Amino acid sequence: METLQLCAPCLFGIEGILGDELRRMDAGQVIPQNGRVFFTGGADIVARANICSRYSERIQIVVGRFTALSFEDLFQNVHRLPWERYIGKTDRFPVKGWSLESKLHSVPDCQSIIKKAVAERLKKSYKLSWFEETGSLYQIQFTILKDEVAILIDTSGVGLHKRGYRANAGGAPIKETLAAAMADLARVRKAKHVYDPCCGSGTLLIESALSALRIAPGIRRKFTSSSWKQIPAEVWRQERERARELELQDADFNAWGGDIDPEAVFLTTDNARKAGVGDRITAALVNLSEFKPNSDGGVVLCNPPYGERLMDVRAAEGLIREMGKVFIPKPYWSYYIISPHDNFEELFGRRADKRRKLYNGMLKCQLYMYYR
Repeated sequence: METLQLCAPCLFGIEGILGDELRRMDAGQVIPQNGRVFFTGGADIVARANICSRYSERIQIVVGRFTALSFEDLFQNVHRLPWERYIGKTDRFPVKGWSLESKLHSVPDCQSIIKKAVAERLKKSYKLSWFEETGSLYQIQFTILKDEVAILIDTSGVGLHKRGYRANAGGAPIKETLAAAMADLARVRKAKHVYDPCCGSGTLLIESALSALRIAPGIRRKFTSSSWKQIPAEVWRQERERARELELQDADFNAWGGDIDPEAVFLTTDNARKAGVGDRITAALVNLSEFKPNSDGGVVLCNPPYGERLMDVRAAEGLIREMGKVFIPKPYWSYYIISPHDNFEELFGRRADKRRKLYNGMLKCQLYMYYR
């Protein structure tokens, strides 16, 4: 496969982190934008990014980008793209996408027109009148923002945030990609001890362990493009082997989680085992007020209930006040708490040393960082 224009959608607020990660993977021409990062690479980079990216939601091939002010513009621009370079005679090519603040606001109409344009192009290329669509999946995706269209092919399949270890999760779990970004901002890769006294299903602890041990988050799963002729099986084998060679299984790292819910304690240990880091993570039935770690230093990561789905607002605010009492400033300790509460610092009792805006789904939050 030749050098491709690629795109990695991501949560708002972590574009820079993802861009740095892609550069470390030797991707070319990395350009972060709002909610996505564009970059270039060949078949090896497509496989590498799918296997190794901690922050991408998926990896897409950018087939074309253009302005469309009418359905005729949309059809003609899609029709002139080289679809035969990707899609074979028997392959499946469904279409889905979204449109925002654009003249072409009807998503079903856009889907139909793009599908027709691709089919007409392939009919001429293969001299066929119809397509059985029983082969490999080439999911076509489109985005239309302010009349600017991007036409893409998804290489991932199931979203990359679904690592495979969290078939069961507690209420309102944090997304794995956001948890990984929090771990990156907290520099857990250099930490020996990580704690989460409100651990839920253990996502923050597991993503911290995967980062510290340099275990690729997609090392155990398959991707839609695994069956594509453009990416030989040998490329996938080599990239998985490369990822395994980068692991640090002898790293001095361990993590601890606490929760008042016995089910959460079970989920944390079970999910850690499924993720392959069960020997690095322990969990216990402990109230936040009893959090008294005995190590000389460590990193505390926390995603406390927000008071919207799990607890009422008053109870959630009481939990933040308790954190302010328990998370004591002292040498070699740092605390990272994500919250949507505008008055978090007032409730916590101290101003953060640094804040960073992140999005938990569509909910705007701040990551409050205390390390002095």
